[in-house]
Amino acid sequence: MKAMVLRGISQLAEEPDPLERATLPDPVPGEGEILVQVSACGVCHTELDEIEGRTPPPRFPVVPGHQIVGRVTALGSRARRYAIGDRVGIGWIYASCGTCRACRTGHENLCREFRATGRDAHGGYAEYVVVGEKFAYRIPEAFRDSEAAPLLCAGAIGYRSLRLAGTRSMKASNKP
Repeated sequence: MKAMVLRGISQLAEEPDPLERATLPDPVPGEGEILVQVSACGVCHTELDEIEGRTPPPRFPVVPGHQIVGRVTALGSRARRYAIGDRVGIGWIYASCGTCRACRTGHENLCREFRATGRDAHGGYAEYVVVGEKFAYRIPEAFRDSEAAPLLCAGAIGYRSLRLAGTRSMKASNKP
């Protein structure tokens, strides 16, 4: 598959073109995983942090990108949540242990075994990506792929912030 890879840390001011086009083996889904053909992948500031070393990948090369939309093209053994052809999105959380207190309470991002899409595992700057089906989300047909991709990071962060702030629904009003 074709992909854009990051081969090491660099400063964008000195190296304005840090990604390199590469051909990598097609990924194969393992147990409980799905293979997704990428149709859109948003660009996030986090990729800049990875490139410049503020949140460095543990190994190189790595395929960045964690705002992924695509279609399921293959299922690993025991993957049952999606069918071939389903449209899904993949965000920042690539994997977690699933059993610790953080995972059991919906805070997988705080898991000691947390792995990030596009940093700890190859992401969406490629033709295909593999992810555990638990960390893929159905994307409503109301959104185009390019509209849905940014919602998997910036949209999720905004939504979570509103939930944590305890905001209530506000009705539109013409009053100042």
